Amino acid sequence: QVQLVESGGGLVQAGGSLRLSCAASGRTSSTWPMGWFRQAPGKEREFVAAIGASDVNTLYANSVKGRFTISRDNAKNTVYLQMNILKPEDTAVYYCAASPLAIATMTPGRYAYWGQGTQVTVSS
Repeated sequence: QVQLVESGGGLVQAGGSLRLSCAASGRTSSTWPMGWFRQAPGKEREFVAAIGASDVNTLYANSVKGRFTISRDNAKNTVYLQMNILKPEDTAVYYCAASPLAIATMTPGRYAYWGQGTQVTVSS
């Protein structure tokens, strides 16, 4: 069993910042790739960012590149998503996911474990 718990969501004005955290516990590994996805009302779940075993291997959706930064603290089994210059279109439920595969990926189907999500609302 692997548990992922997201935190850090909330309401912020456009241009503001938030930092999401995802704490992993259970039968997980600090080398597993981790990802962040989001889902807005009426839309498909979409990829946001992913990270491999270290901060060197990262992937970003074009829509967040340059504004969001994914990082991880393997000693704490925690992954972070620093979100800057937030826009109203960033409003969504943000989900953390863990993959037992070797490399970070944008494909949701390759992630075996998911958190419950945290709401991010950006007002204009």
